[in-house]
Amino acid sequence: QVQLVESGGGLVQAGGSLRLSCAVSGRALSNYVMGWFRQAPGKEREIVVAISWRGANTYYTDSAKGRFTISRDNAKNTVYLQMNNLKPEDTAVYYCAASGMRSFSSAYVTDSGKYDYWAQGTQVTVSS
Repeated sequence: QVQLVESGGGLVQAGGSLRLSCAVSGRALSNYVMGWFRQAPGKEREIVVAISWRGANTYYTDSAKGRFTISRDNAKNTVYLQMNNLKPEDTAVYYCAASGMRSFSSAYVTDSGKYDYWAQGTQVTVSS
């Protein structure tokens, strides 16, 4: 059974930083495209960042560019999301997700339906 377990969420002030971690068990992390999604109260779940199987390709939304960095350590079966210069609008539940998709086009990586496994979610709250 493939399982994804997140950690690293919390409460920070605007301008602060957090690093989220997502550990994968049951299958090798290298077999999956990994993505981070978030969902704020009353809003749709949206893509934040994604990374290809070996990390050669990444995707960042406009809001994430310059502030967030996705990385992966396949030997540790762990993917990370480093979030800097956090803003109140970043407040949301963040979800790690894994996909066996073989294309890294923006149409695929931004589609939550393309992801096969989801972590439990971790709350990120940014105060002003």
